[in-house]
Amino acid sequence: MGERSGSAKRGAREYSAKKFVACVVGFLLVGAGAWFALTTGLERLPSKVCDGAVERDLVIRTLPRTRTAEEGSKRRHEGADLRFSCHVYTSADSILSGAARVDDASPQAWLSHYGGSADRRTVRVSSDGIEALAEVDGDRGSSSVYVPCVPRGVRAGDADQTYAVVAEANVVGKTRVSGMALGQALTDFAYRLAEHAYQLAECENPRDFPEELPRYGSR
Repeated sequence: MGERSGSAKRGAREYSAKKFVACVVGFLLVGAGAWFALTTGLERLPSKVCDGAVERDLVIRTLPRTRTAEEGSKRRHEGADLRFSCHVYTSADSILSGAARVDDASPQAWLSHYGGSADRRTVRVSSDGIEALAEVDGDRGSSSVYVPCVPRGVRAGDADQTYAVVAEANVVGKTRVSGMALGQALTDFAYRLAEHAYQLAECENPRDFPEELPRYGSR
């Protein structure tokens, strides 16, 4: 009797321990599933955002995890007045936005406007006439890209300086990266918007766009 009673008690303890472990594992799985559901808003965006101009992976590389995210883009006017803008809003209050426009500006005027401030640390690259720069001060981020372009239906001689597509990108709120990595991500974003606006403007003597601009860290 004593042996059977002891065996029964050991069996009850083992059953209780297994049940406890199963409960803990169950709670962990439920918790992990809930966390995943609440932090994958960016992954549920279309594979390409900004009217198909920007890969979703670039947005994921830039913004932190969030419960929900939504993107949108808008095109306005044509020719010398063309404007194209895009945004990604998140429930984590982080916003990635950018715009590209046809502008009447020389490379020198563009550089003076976007990179001429002495109180900002900026980096700059170029490739076959395409210019890019980014601010790389900590968590603050902005970037601009310059692409020479005379849009369809516009005479080059009508420009006071030189027609070009000028794109810019900014981020508000928390980001997944900072410093040089953030500047690079924003430049890649602005570059894709510039390429898209260049196509919309049907620029004369169309150029090929490289897959990516030179990396800031390689210079």
